[in-house]
Amino acid sequence: MARYKRNNYNDFSTRISRGSYKQEEDTLFDTLKRLIILGAAICLGGLVSLKLYLMAVPPIANLSDFRPNMVTTIYSNDGEVIKTFNACTFSKVSINDIPKQLQQAIIATEDKNFYNHNGYDLFGLTRSMLENILAGRVVQGGSTITQQLSRMLFLSNEQTYTRKLKEIIIAAKIEKSLSKSQILEMYLNNVYLGSGAYGVDGAAQTYFNKKLNQLTLAEMALIAGLPQAPSVYSPFNNIDLAKKRRNRVLERMYKMHYIDKATMEAAQSEEIRLSSVPKYYTLNKAPYFCDYVMNELSKLGFTEQEISQGGYKIITTLDYKAQLKANETIISTLNGWGLRGKNSQAAVFSFSPVDGKILVYAGGKNYAESQYDRVTQAIRPPGSAFKPFIYTAALQKGLSPNDMIDDTPYKLGSWAPHNYGNKYRGRIPLYKALMVSSNVCAVRLIEYVGVRSVIQCARMMGINTPLQYDYTIALGSNGVKLFEITRAYGVYASGGYKVEPYAIERVESSRGKILYSAPRTKVEKVIETDIAAMMTSMLKTVVKHGTGMAANIGKPCAGKTGTTDDYKDAWFVGYTPSVVTGVWVGNDDNTRMGGLTGGTVPAIIWKNVMLQATEPYGNEDFGYPDILFKEKGRAVNKLTDAKAPTKYVDDSDVNAPTEDVVHVNNYVPSGFNEHVMQQGASQRPPVPQTSQPPIPTAGQDFNN
Repeated sequence: MARYKRNNYNDFSTRISRGSYKQEEDTLFDTLKRLIILGAAICLGGLVSLKLYLMAVPPIANLSDFRPNMVTTIYSNDGEVIKTFNACTFSKVSINDIPKQLQQAIIATEDKNFYNHNGYDLFGLTRSMLENILAGRVVQGGSTITQQLSRMLFLSNEQTYTRKLKEIIIAAKIEKSLSKSQILEMYLNNVYLGSGAYGVDGAAQTYFNKKLNQLTLAEMALIAGLPQAPSVYSPFNNIDLAKKRRNRVLERMYKMHYIDKATMEAAQSEEIRLSSVPKYYTLNKAPYFCDYVMNELSKLGFTEQEISQGGYKIITTLDYKAQLKANETIISTLNGWGLRGKNSQAAVFSFSPVDGKILVYAGGKNYAESQYDRVTQAIRPPGSAFKPFIYTAALQKGLSPNDMIDDTPYKLGSWAPHNYGNKYRGRIPLYKALMVSSNVCAVRLIEYVGVRSVIQCARMMGINTPLQYDYTIALGSNGVKLFEITRAYGVYASGGYKVEPYAIERVESSRGKILYSAPRTKVEKVIETDIAAMMTSMLKTVVKHGTGMAANIGKPCAGKTGTTDDYKDAWFVGYTPSVVTGVWVGNDDNTRMGGLTGGTVPAIIWKNVMLQATEPYGNEDFGYPDILFKEKGRAVNKLTDAKAPTKYVDDSDVNAPTEDVVHVNNYVPSGFNEHVMQQGASQRPPVPQTSQPPIPTAGQDFNN
């Protein structure tokens, strides 16, 4: 009986086990069935998407007749048109009329495997994919000439994987429909090459005023180097970068055996001779500003070709009326002072210390003659316009504007800096020393506070140009950019905050879609508000009673003049609570300007621009009282000498100098650039001890 039950039990277990297997088989089958259905759906969806992408390519007849549609417009902050992209140079030429070496230069630069792929380069795609994975976003394109053509004709330049997929699919379609010769012809006729030029023939006319068959190899190489960044490599904007790019193209041609080494070297040594700037630029009321805007758009991921063809509406921060006033007053003031030559130049930069909006941007007096931007490219010594950073560092050390300092002959080691006209005033308060722009007081101060403290202060406030670790920076012998020093003065105007200037409010598509909107202004507290207030009080006296009286606009303002040795550079940088403006005047070849100082032409230009730029704000004053007093302050050890004259000269006795000239006795700091002054035979001032810590970079903390 037990045996019978055991057999029944085993038989029952077997049946249960077989049922479980059957259930598992059914479940597995259902899963596989679902996966097959899902895979089929994905494939079908992919095929549908692929079909839609392929349908995006218009008939080849339309491709052949394609002509760029340039309707993008740049506007000022009040809606005035600054620039449109509809005045371009474009002409269609046959591939047979395009020099073979120009074709080779383009291929060597843009797509060396052009004749060996079917629209996309797998190796290039793999390389760019790895770059993108490492970056966590699309940063590397890896596009062939055919892909560039597909993007040029049908797509945007957005850096996304879906756009890249569309680009590859359309490129493959183009390759099946057109020959390599036809593709190259279309590319060479439609690629944007900067300065309003579309296609290689347009570029030949724009940059060299030549027909294609008249171009030299060097000129062809220059054109071939433009597609990746037309504004950056434009010889109109930066001749040095254009030359480096051209030479790189020639090297690639040599490596691909299109030319031999001797031909490459001969072309690399050829001087670049450009045509006069085209009418395209003369129609623009703010051409230097527009170049700056284009560079900023490039940083945001827009390309020049996309911008010029996309029908975009670019709203900027520019104050149109103030810009026109700057253009006008630069010419009239320079001419009025006899500075009529092409070599004599001036630059103006204004921005709001409240929100960072760039209001005026004039990089020179005539863009048609020179596209060199003296706002962001030129590095020139500011002379006494650098002194406020020394006084700021002194206030940070605990000094007061009323503390006394000796304005007397002074030697630092074997170096004897001197004031303009060898005029000395005895013991005076710090604010008076800044007001009359005393050189010896500036040197006494930098010795007291330390070179490092001054460099750190200038860095924090916005001077990014490398500063020479030397006592002569007290006299502004180190070159800076107008953009940077104006930004730094904005710290005083804003009560101690560094506000980053910006130019673009927003970018809209042709359909009104917002493609870019300016983020919240970048603001950083860099000095204490009470120090900014003290500096403003001191700099107000410069305009009221000192070297900057010609800049007085009849409302609360502050600023500082600057004039370098031998009158090669003249500056005025100043501000109200709402507008900061910097002005530089000089000769591009660094020759003398015949006694011109910061208190003359720069101050006059500054005044005229500021009268217009500050008009909307009335007679607003700074939000804190003046901190200067008539009574004598304390005599600070190391800043005063018991043997020095101690007469205190008040405002009623001071005849403020009309000149503000920095003399460094022809001393040239080690490694300093040649356009400050020439090496002389006089004694060099001592260099700070090498045992001191290294010069700080921006943001470093140290003790001095």
